[in-house]
Parts: sequence; C-alpha cells; structure tokens
Amino acid sequence: MHDHNQVDKNNFLYQPYRYLGKFTSHNFIFNANLQEFSQRVSYICNLQTGGKLSALECYEEIENLWQQLTQRYNVLGIGEDSTE
Repeated sequence: MHDHNQVDKNNFLYQPYRYLGKFTSHNFIFNANLQEFSQRVSYICNLQTGGKLSALECYEEIENLWQQLTQRYNVLGIGEDSTE
C-alpha cells in the first residue's frame, strides 16, 4: 500500500508529458531526463524564491543537475548518428 501511495505522489508531483518528437529509444529516454530536469529546476527556483535556499545554493544545485543532464545526453549519443 505504501508503494501505491508513493506512485500516486510521484505522478502528482512529476507529471509526465507525452513525447511527440521523432521516436527513437534514445530520444524518448532523453526526453524523460529533460522533463525530470525541468521539474527539479522549478522546485529549486521555488525554494530560492521562498527563502529556503540561497542564490548560491540554487545556482550550485542547478549547475549539478545540468552536468547530470549533459552527461546523460552524451551517454545516449543524441545527434552523433545521422539516424537519430
């Protein structure tokens, strides 16, 4: 029952949107990563606006998320193959 509540909570907080671009497994996975990145950036910005994070902490958190997203992009090899 706890797992079901966690799934409901995650679906509410992190609402996935349909992917409408050219479908490849790599594009689909990257889109999921990109949606997660944007949700987390939104929360971090809201915490900074609400005074819970300093501007520096906010910047560092977003920079860390950006590095993770860049690494995932590179691992997936998006744009390297002409078939993508």
